[in-house]
Amino acid sequence: MSSDPFERTLNPLAPDWLALPSDANALAPGLWPLSATRNNAGELMLGEVTATALAAQFGTPLYVIDEADAQTRAADLLAVFQDEFARVGTSVKVYYAGKAFLSTEIVRWMLEAGLNIDVCSGGELAVALAGGADPARLGFHGNNKSLAEIDEATHVGVGTIVIDSEIEIGRIAQAAARNGRIQNVRLRVNSGVHAHTHNFLATSHEDQKFGIVLSDAARLVDRIRAETALNFVGLHCHIGSQIFGADGFAESAARLLELHATLLHGGPVPELNLGGGFGIAYTSADEPTPIRQLAEALADIVATECARLNIALPVVAFEPGRVIIGPAGVSLYRVGTTKNVDVAGAPRLYVSVDGGMSDNVRPALYGADYAVRLADRSSTVAPMLVRVAGKHCESGDIVVDSDYLPGDVGPGDLLAVPATGAYCWALSNNYNYQGRAPVVAVRNGVARMLVRGETIADLLARDTGAAPSTPTNGGKS
Repeated sequence: MSSDPFERTLNPLAPDWLALPSDANALAPGLWPLSATRNNAGELMLGEVTATALAAQFGTPLYVIDEADAQTRAADLLAVFQDEFARVGTSVKVYYAGKAFLSTEIVRWMLEAGLNIDVCSGGELAVALAGGADPARLGFHGNNKSLAEIDEATHVGVGTIVIDSEIEIGRIAQAAARNGRIQNVRLRVNSGVHAHTHNFLATSHEDQKFGIVLSDAARLVDRIRAETALNFVGLHCHIGSQIFGADGFAESAARLLELHATLLHGGPVPELNLGGGFGIAYTSADEPTPIRQLAEALADIVATECARLNIALPVVAFEPGRVIIGPAGVSLYRVGTTKNVDVAGAPRLYVSVDGGMSDNVRPALYGADYAVRLADRSSTVAPMLVRVAGKHCESGDIVVDSDYLPGDVGPGDLLAVPATGAYCWALSNNYNYQGRAPVVAVRNGVARMLVRGETIADLLARDTGAAPSTPTNGGKS
């Protein structure tokens, strides 16, 4: 290979899935919010606001959420699932999975779009309530709900609690009775279907912390039905996350409906919750299954299996999160340093930015891949293979493992990483005492803060041994 790092040839260090772009400024379809474009100066625009202006006003790292994009995806998904399940003769409930990203404003967006909210901790419950959610529109998950969390959920009137283990039956029943309620509950079961995904993301094989095995389900439902303070509404299953295709969902639904039919002999089972886990595109090589295709396939399998079993179709519930909020989010970073590395005659440019695993731990945690583009300008310089690295004291602190940027990328440039709306802010942390980044929403040329960022003063305020002082850098981290 030529020693010229800007030569327009595929770098042998690039992964097989990564194609050499004809234009390293282009915004790949499916990766970016619907409003993403470039203006005449080459600047990235989100919600009609330039990335340059966002970085100047709010600093970097910065999470940007396209408000209209998120709301549109939520409303469209609900409409599609309603259409497809109405076609086969039943209805659906859609819960936004708050674990993907939750703030009071996100709660309001999802409720306005017609979705319910799924929470899995006392903190998420508090955010949902602060966002104005009717408790009856909430579902509560978790493999280790504390007694205090269960008590609070039953006290405020959470619509449905998902029972994750046998021990929770008595705990929830006691709390419901104490709070004078009959609590709707689901039982989470493992269907035995292992979705094709990272092992840490697969959540429905038997050897893992969530749910109970199918063979124990009938006995536990009998126990639930024996509790006068509990009302069993149906089974719940979640086969994993970031799943492409409908085959895993279809097989899991078929197995659950076999059990569902058996449980009908002991009483009503009005609902069936098939979870979430619908995948999105993180790179140009990803081809997620269209939502309409997923909904159609799932409606058909539920209808077919119910006909075969000669049972009525239940109300079917889903819990999408990533597919709604993930593509609506973009992260902005400022380049600090660059470093050319020669690997057996092949060049790779390390581009270090002012964030990293504190604002996106998914690459380190799951080996997740992302894409990257210049955000404050475009360039005609030939593309070069880059690895975008964070600023943390870890060799695994990589934001984007492999992508192509114009070869003149350098210190001071603004970079944008798409599809970061889900599980980035939610998993953010203070490693190396880095303050968590702010979140802003953009719409119709206006940017507004959703969650403020943390300063060094915020971090020191939690340290009981720190004397009150004014950080010399003005509190920025």
